[in-house]
Amino acid sequence: MKKILMLATGGTIASVVGDEGLAPELTAKELLYFLPEIHDQMNIDSKIVMSIDSTNMQPEHWVKIAESVFNNYEHYDGFVITHGTDTLGYTSAALSYMLQGLDKPVVLTGSQVPISFKENDAEKNIADALRFACEDIGGVFVVFDGRVIQGTRAIKMRTKSYDAFESINSPYVAYVKEGEVTYHQKLEPSLQKLVYNTDLCPDVFVMKLYPGVKPEIFDYLSKSYKGIIIESFGSGGLPFLGRDLLAKVKELTEKGIAIVITTQCLEEGADLLLYEVGRKASKHPVILAGDMNTEAIVAKLMWALGQTDSLAKVKEIMETSMAGDLTIKLGKNE
Repeated sequence: MKKILMLATGGTIASVVGDEGLAPELTAKELLYFLPEIHDQMNIDSKIVMSIDSTNMQPEHWVKIAESVFNNYEHYDGFVITHGTDTLGYTSAALSYMLQGLDKPVVLTGSQVPISFKENDAEKNIADALRFACEDIGGVFVVFDGRVIQGTRAIKMRTKSYDAFESINSPYVAYVKEGEVTYHQKLEPSLQKLVYNTDLCPDVFVMKLYPGVKPEIFDYLSKSYKGIIIESFGSGGLPFLGRDLLAKVKELTEKGIAIVITTQCLEEGADLLLYEVGRKASKHPVILAGDMNTEAIVAKLMWALGQTDSLAKVKEIMETSMAGDLTIKLGKNE
């Protein structure tokens, strides 16, 4: 039988009702009490990494989770991480960059309803995650409501429904139903050795563009952040009439601050070469996001800035596909 390590980090799945609302309290072992039959299918060990609401999840916590996987990597066939849903997509993306070359599954899951409630989605999600962790496949995955999503492609779309997560700009990897795994796309096992690199720079800011943004905001941001992600409109671009953001972006890139331009649209990605507003921006050394989602961009930019102080190198890292995060070929403006 496969040997699986379940790592608990808190979240709704482990929550109970308290004086101030739901809060995580159950241990990993207590979560497994609700699935006694699962032990007949695999050998499971469990460990608490932390016990927090995922709203409180920080980049430093990502490092602790990655460290827990790495330190136990040789002793287990797969890993399941129980996590709160609100920031699960960020964590799954971050682990994808910090743990590259995985030849075993690292599976994140959670629930919309605590496992301590009579009616819940937690038991199914844990069982499905443990089942997928037994597969001969490498990488970071999110298993939720029977769907298997690549770690860099998962976004929480719904606040209450059981089908909370979607795979954005990439098909589901597989489905888990009644203990059976059916693949939609089979990923080949990594031929590389595991590369463990948790160097992060958390000085990253996400700015959602809207009509009326003042250029002066960049003066403030440049004092505290080394990377700024701009969620632009449609295919991407920056306004240059009225409140001109282009001049400020040029100024910041000359200071060595990484500027990523993505889109507020969830699907199909950004293309800065399509419209004038995008082409004018692309003449500066901004970073093209293609069809990466914001959760992946945030984690990847923190990781890239943790690797180098060179803006050119950060741009190269960001525009190179890693862990299946990018499928659009990023072109150059001639």
